[in-house]
Amino acid sequence: MKDKLKILVVGSGGREFAVARALKKSPHVAEVFCAPGNSGMAAIGVKATGIAEDDFKALKDFAIREDIAWTFVGPEDALVAGIVDYFHAFDLKIFGPNARAAQLEGSKDYALQFMEKYQVPHPRYETFQSAETAISALPDFGLPVVLKEDGLAGGKGVVIAEDQETAESTLTEMFAKGQKQVVLEEFLTGPEYSVFAVMQGGNYRLLPLAQDHKRAYDGDKGPNTGGMGSYSPVPQLSQAEYQEIVDQLVEPTAKGLLAGGYDYHGVLYLGLMMTKQGPKMIEYNVRLGDPETEVVLPRLKSDFAELVDACVNDEEMPAVEEKDEAVLGVILAAEGYPKKPVKGQKLGQLPAEDGIFVDYANVTGPAADLAGSGGRILMVRAEAADLKEAQEHVYSYLAKLDIPQTFYRRDIGYRATGKRF
Repeated sequence: MKDKLKILVVGSGGREFAVARALKKSPHVAEVFCAPGNSGMAAIGVKATGIAEDDFKALKDFAIREDIAWTFVGPEDALVAGIVDYFHAFDLKIFGPNARAAQLEGSKDYALQFMEKYQVPHPRYETFQSAETAISALPDFGLPVVLKEDGLAGGKGVVIAEDQETAESTLTEMFAKGQKQVVLEEFLTGPEYSVFAVMQGGNYRLLPLAQDHKRAYDGDKGPNTGGMGSYSPVPQLSQAEYQEIVDQLVEPTAKGLLAGGYDYHGVLYLGLMMTKQGPKMIEYNVRLGDPETEVVLPRLKSDFAELVDACVNDEEMPAVEEKDEAVLGVILAAEGYPKKPVKGQKLGQLPAEDGIFVDYANVTGPAADLAGSGGRILMVRAEAADLKEAQEHVYSYLAKLDIPQTFYRRDIGYRATGKRF
């Protein structure tokens, strides 16, 4: 791997903040830019360019002008829209799947067909093109039933309908707002886990395992969100169960990508549920997850930039080494999130504390006087000897903050520690 590399990260949220920080730690990396980036990135020495993530021409021109070694794509929208194909047309190196492979996230139906074809265990499902036909099929699935918008929905296009009325009104609303297809899935029970694989054709390297919390409120109540907090490692998952996940989900997925001739040089997220019948795939994402990235990357002992560099250059990828320390992070969200988040919260400069890290996402203004700009504003994260210690440290820090019009869950990590705050 060369030295003094300049890297471009596409995106603006907490995930991109964490990616940029991890890449900047590498001795091989001289400079990290983020497009568009956010105001909080100045705190870690990352330059926000302000270029929109969907302005492929401006991103390409920047990469050429600044002699960028390779570009790391964070958000799924740019991947599904074909940023990788666009960069490849100009012989520019870029980390992420091409548009065809990105359909694994771009369409729930496409992903489920892939799982079926390559024998990846998944829930029973059916896809519908109208609300009427979907509603008529509800008795076949029973209640509760999982309703999924087929296209991209920022992690919020899934509804678990507990009763017939909710199921019918949700399906009607999904089609009314423009969905061409909606997927009905059987409701599965069991703990959910997040597996991240750096894919290079049929080869892969697994990043540390994580678990996130999707529902907005304590006790897994409220609407689905992009994620309200996460932690790594996941001690409640046995080594035997982990091996089951690798053998039954990761391996057939990797073989399917190879057999299907997919151009995949990027991260594949496998969102799964450990059911009584074994692991089942819930969804693929074609990029790192948010908020899992913020707790997964700090647990790497090995150099993340070396791994990405080997992947994009089709060289043998180095082994992934994990630290023993645990990482737990809690999202501070805007009041009203995920439906109607309030903006403009005065954050100022948050107090520094040993062992506490802040990953900024939806913020604006100068670094010394930041303000919230909607949605998930930031993550407060702790690194400690074990999860209990990390959890206690995060919540003791959050208790000292007084930021009106925000909220956070008080039970992130409870499945591992048994504690709520």
